[in-house]
Amino acid sequence: MTTVYYIGEQLTLLLTKFVYRIKVFGQENIPNERGFILASNHISYFDPPIVGAWTKREVFFMAKKELFSNPLSRWLFRNTNCLPVKRGVFDRKAIELFVNKVREGHVTVIFPEGTRTKTGDFLPPKLGIGMIAKQLNCPIIPAYIHGSNRLGACFFNRAKLSMRYGKPLEPGWTDQFQANKEGYSAIAHEVMGRIKALQKESLNLI
Repeated sequence: MTTVYYIGEQLTLLLTKFVYRIKVFGQENIPNERGFILASNHISYFDPPIVGAWTKREVFFMAKKELFSNPLSRWLFRNTNCLPVKRGVFDRKAIELFVNKVREGHVTVIFPEGTRTKTGDFLPPKLGIGMIAKQLNCPIIPAYIHGSNRLGACFFNRAKLSMRYGKPLEPGWTDQFQANKEGYSAIAHEVMGRIKALQKESLNLI
């Protein structure tokens, strides 16, 4: 863990806990060891640091390659465990980096929708998570973030910030799906279904 990552993690924990009064559920579902995929919805630029801070382990992210376009941002994102990926194309190198991180025992975060939703509604999942999950056959932890797109309202207690981790999809779960476009799509939609179920649970508790 780099110094930059550690400082960012601690600042995020302090801000979300004491300023925005975050509520976190389901941390017992996070494995203490071994690599896994954490799949979350994506509604705000603040989602990656929130997920990273509250997952209890060092995590790695996939981030659009444009964020690495200048020396300062490249230094920052590399030191906060971001892996560059080309959007809109099949980026084999990025997938290999992601897969290797999991096989090395790390936690890797992926946003199945592929981009941040601007309305707060769920977007259709991309095939990428299905392809990666089928290749790795590792645990997948669904997660749901609520309120990160309304931090101003959370500060004034007009909205609630919460993070919820679901029960894992265990290794072997992807065996029922074919290694093709239809199979990857089915995996992606099942993962998104788990995230949507967490939304309903979270709204009942906050």
